[in-house]
Amino acid sequence: MTKKTDLLIIGGGAAGLVAAGYAARCGLDVILLEKMERPGRKLMITGKGRCNLTNNCDREAFLAAVRRGSKFLYSASTAFSPQDVMALVEGLGVPLKTERGGRVFPVSDRSVDVVDALHSFAGSRARIMRATADALLLDEGRVAGVATLDGRRLKADNVLVATGGKSYPLTGSTGDGYRLAESAGHTVTPLRPSLIPIVTRENWCREAMGLSLKNVRLKVWRTGKKKPVFDELGEMLFTHFGISGPLVLSASAHMDGGMEAFTLAIDLKPALTPEQLDARILRDFGEFVNRDFANSLGALLPRALIPIIIRLCGIEGNVKVNQITKEERRRLVQLMKALPLTPKAFRPLEEAVVTSGGVKTDEIDPRTMASRLVEGLYFAGEVMDVDAYTGGYNLQIAFCTAYLAAHNINGKGVTG
Repeated sequence: MTKKTDLLIIGGGAAGLVAAGYAARCGLDVILLEKMERPGRKLMITGKGRCNLTNNCDREAFLAAVRRGSKFLYSASTAFSPQDVMALVEGLGVPLKTERGGRVFPVSDRSVDVVDALHSFAGSRARIMRATADALLLDEGRVAGVATLDGRRLKADNVLVATGGKSYPLTGSTGDGYRLAESAGHTVTPLRPSLIPIVTRENWCREAMGLSLKNVRLKVWRTGKKKPVFDELGEMLFTHFGISGPLVLSASAHMDGGMEAFTLAIDLKPALTPEQLDARILRDFGEFVNRDFANSLGALLPRALIPIIIRLCGIEGNVKVNQITKEERRRLVQLMKALPLTPKAFRPLEEAVVTSGGVKTDEIDPRTMASRLVEGLYFAGEVMDVDAYTGGYNLQIAFCTAYLAAHNINGKGVTG
């Protein structure tokens, strides 16, 4: 047995680093356990390596972006706002900028700058130890420490589980926290991927692989419903399995239930009404009056999509444009305004940006992040059954729950 510490934190990601830094500044003796060689590995790849660390919005907008657990997060979001996160990171020497949709990034566009700053914030006051937590040590209804995979038994008055979810396992997020929570009697709700690419039934997506579409509108409907569950403008990407990109990741968060319950459609020309698009097509046809249909769409569509659209709209590619009927033109307009896709599956959970599901929040005190079942046990971040849409909101969840836990361990309370 080693000397007892005040707090053991399991997991050196966004939540773990922030919790370690603040808990140590509250006067606690803190050890942060991280199984990877370097903390913050998943943080390094967020925002395509740019680190979308929060969203510059108010509390109401933040809570509105939370899919699961918005009421649970009320105290945490009040205690540590997006602006507080920004002040912390900028105070650590990393200038920030706010981009479209309130997304916050380092001015350098380098995730490593944020990771290095948080690593220093934690490591300057807490001890960072490379170790894999194998089991919680429990003693008559309270936590007593952690047993590590290499046989050490680390004694502690408090343990904070901040292990993240089960996505991107190469960064260390392998779902350890769920097993640890269950061993302490906690319920783990079913896990599913969120913010994840979609596998489609249409094979033609493979033909367009690598094509990125900008300023298109993606809509998702639940079968039998007239109002879409998702309808946004943005960017997306065709892949060998289907579709990906920011729009698709956002859409996936709205698709609870089986894939057979949903249909998708891409509006390739969202700035034009069907009538305006038809007029545009007629204008192009007038300029290319003697061309084959297959050679007349270059000004309207990306090259990779042209043979696909021709095939799907049912117009022969070698027909002269002056022979195309009004009905055929109507089919072309309809296809370009609502290119249909049939979702088949999500990509594997390991590829999700966020794991939906986790430790049941009814079993956690929302004012402190303390377990209601085991004294001295706390949770923060993605390991809990809370998640949000894309845009920096999920990292904000990690930061604010970590802050709240750190300031409430040993009853110290939030001091600012």
